[in-house]
Amino acid sequence: MNSLIVLRTLGMLLLCEAITMLFPVMVAVIYGEDAVFAFLASLAITAAIGLVLFSIRVKNKIIRYKEGFAIVTFGWLMVSVLGTLPFLLTGALPSVIDAFFESVSGFTTTGATVINDIEVLPRSLLFWRSFTNWLGGMGILVLALALAPALGVGTFQILKAESPGPISTKLTPRVNNTAKLLYKTYTVITLVQAVLLALGGMPLLDSLIHTFSTLGTGGFSLKNLSIGAYNNVYFETVITIFMIVSGANFSLYYIAFRKRSLTGLFGDSEFRTYISIIAVSILLITLNLTGGVFDSILESFRHSSFQVASIITTTGFSTTDFDLWPDFSRAVLFVLMFVGGCAGSTSGAMKVVRIQLVFKYIKREVNRLIHPRVVKSVKIGGAPVQEEVLSGIMAFTTFYMFVFVATTLLMTMQGYDLVSSASAVATTIGNVGPGFGMVGPATTYSALSGFSKLLLSFCMILGRLEIYTVIALLSPRFWKR
Repeated sequence: MNSLIVLRTLGMLLLCEAITMLFPVMVAVIYGEDAVFAFLASLAITAAIGLVLFSIRVKNKIIRYKEGFAIVTFGWLMVSVLGTLPFLLTGALPSVIDAFFESVSGFTTTGATVINDIEVLPRSLLFWRSFTNWLGGMGILVLALALAPALGVGTFQILKAESPGPISTKLTPRVNNTAKLLYKTYTVITLVQAVLLALGGMPLLDSLIHTFSTLGTGGFSLKNLSIGAYNNVYFETVITIFMIVSGANFSLYYIAFRKRSLTGLFGDSEFRTYISIIAVSILLITLNLTGGVFDSILESFRHSSFQVASIITTTGFSTTDFDLWPDFSRAVLFVLMFVGGCAGSTSGAMKVVRIQLVFKYIKREVNRLIHPRVVKSVKIGGAPVQEEVLSGIMAFTTFYMFVFVATTLLMTMQGYDLVSSASAVATTIGNVGPGFGMVGPATTYSALSGFSKLLLSFCMILGRLEIYTVIALLSPRFWKR
């Protein structure tokens, strides 16, 4: 493996992270907060380490599969580690483990928190928490590729290793141009939501913070009661719409804009399935809540639509304590934690296209039992899917469930109840955030042990990088020539 290009790329990534810390510095200056010194110190430390690594001279700039996996995994770890500095230096989280959990949760867009009262934190730190959601949503390495086009010949391996979904594509022949197009689309949608929230009466800083968390599907808020603190139907409607938008493949928006038509969007098989799952889930939960939890069907629809959008897109916002809902409604939400949004979106979990292909694969195998001589390929959107892609998806699904079961057992061994353990693992590996029981929407992860927080932090990174990227580095064969 070309270790020098890996270190140089990590240096560039840390320099990008240092630049992003300028934004909370400006917020701290505007509000006259002492946290400005903590952010300046964090920026300086991050930039210094980044400069040292980036100054490494490299002759061979080609990035292959091994280098791509190493850059992505170590990149996310280093960004998360240095992302703890603002929490530690401001004194908001004196515990290194807690600060690491919060930082990983932000960058992986999980939105799980160990802070019991976030409303006492400096505004600049609240801004940083949500900004990490936004950065991690599209992928901070994608941002680095967009800002540094002359990195090397094989940068597609980085994009492929970090992109969510079983199949990675380039919108343009040049990787950096693809990265730029994705971030331009991402930024435009971000600005639209922020403006809509501000026009509805939400304070500007609140609008930015909630927009970052919505588009990044991270779910960090600046209110202890999340979006429910505003009790505003307009805010909930705007955020619901943009959560659903964020759960779709961002490449489709660029293509739709370029062609000036939405036919490509609604012609996409995964997108149609995604919308159908949302619609059916909202209907089922609305019917289940009406007359029991809420008297009005409109009130039931209001909260069910918001919560379904929040969970399936793995955002994690809440308008009410859904842990108090009937078992059926909670069961539907629990299933959605595994489904997630579309490939190429900012959401986590398994992705709709994988769920589609798993069912299509099962259907084909059943047909083979009935008609053993019939040869039929699995298709998605009318196009046949390669057998190696199918086998990869089946292996991913198996590994995903294995990690879920094994980690749940480790949690229960520490004395936590099954519901809390299972939902904590499901929400962290799926990058959702709130779960049920001890980690419900009305509570935090602060009561968990240090070991549990580190274990769940590992689950967050596994989920964000979709398992294979991380597991590959843990294999002894990876490090052999």
